[in-house]
Amino acid sequence: MVFLTVTNLIRVRGPDEIWRKRKIFRLAAAFIGRRRNCYSVAVRNVHRALVYATKARKLKKEDMKELWNTRITAACEQHNISTFTLKEGLDRSNIMLDRKSLSDLAAWEPRTFECLAAVAQKKLEIDGFIDGADKKHPTGVNLNLKDVMLEQWLKEKK
Repeated sequence: MVFLTVTNLIRVRGPDEIWRKRKIFRLAAAFIGRRRNCYSVAVRNVHRALVYATKARKLKKEDMKELWNTRITAACEQHNISTFTLKEGLDRSNIMLDRKSLSDLAAWEPRTFECLAAVAQKKLEIDGFIDGADKKHPTGVNLNLKDVMLEQWLKEKK
């Protein structure tokens, strides 16, 4: 910045203030009216927006977790198996899939999810597991696992 007169040089508080204000104005560029142009108003609104952004990052994670659980639950109901039974059967079969992977399979590859449900159900039948929620043996899709040759693999993985 070039100052042609000494009075303008005296009025400026230094380069730090210029860059600090510039940073705030850059963050407030999408705002409307004085929230964008007036520094004292822009500072308050930028800080408030940053607080909302911080809270929203946590809420986004919670929303995604809820969406994944909803998809998994809906797919499990389609295949007549409870979510707990599915997760327990997959854990005992050493199939380590997280919520996101299971929900993607449920939404975009229903046949694969159906096979996973059948594997989980068959493994729990082999182990003699009784679901604690409804005190019954797990029900589910009756796929012929002999065609896929998974029955022997499931027995070996005890």
